[in-house]
Amino acid sequence: MENKGLLQSRELYQYLLETSVYPRELQPLKELRDVTASHPWATMATAPDAGQLIAMLLKLISAKKTIEIGVFTGYSLLLTALTIPDDGRIVAIDQNRETFEIGLPIIRKAAVEHKIDFIESEALPVLDKLLEENLNHEAFDFAFVDADKLNYLKYHEKLLKLLKLGGIVVYDNTLWGGTVALPEESVAGEMKAGRHFTIEFNKLLAADTRVQICQVPLGDGITICKRLH
Repeated sequence: MENKGLLQSRELYQYLLETSVYPRELQPLKELRDVTASHPWATMATAPDAGQLIAMLLKLISAKKTIEIGVFTGYSLLLTALTIPDDGRIVAIDQNRETFEIGLPIIRKAAVEHKIDFIESEALPVLDKLLEENLNHEAFDFAFVDADKLNYLKYHEKLLKLLKLGGIVVYDNTLWGGTVALPEESVAGEMKAGRHFTIEFNKLLAADTRVQICQVPLGDGITICKRLH
């Protein structure tokens, strides 16, 4: 598997996967990872080591009601569906149903499709619609965001209204391929806009007293935020 992380040693990353991640990876997740590997955008999938951490977070807070922004073929979505209780619910949002349907047969085979409300849409209108209903305010336990980086700031504000106190939101790609630590002139043109918004987003999270944060160098960097007030 391609090393998606920022570890400098491919051998060390492979050791981590083979020792701690793959032996615990459930069969449906392995099947979905294998199916996704041949896709031209395979690197967009959630890294399995990051998925392992997400599953632990879900268990630690006994999450039942979650939001996922950015689904792709559904690795993190399937992982969440397998982790939350049978009567749990996931609002899953993505503009591309075609990629979601790559993983859908495996989701159905795992008998967890009933937990998933897939919405083919941009995320902001869906979040706004959720917020129109008072019963959705402070109703969700967990959110995972792996979508367009330009809107992370807007997602953050809306998700904090939807999350319960003590709820957790996880943001993916918060190290933007390591470019956040490089001089701007050394960054490839196609990476510059994302780098700029990621740096600004990381600064905002560091100053946001409403959340406790932890930034972890898994995959392309993930930031865990726990809502405090």
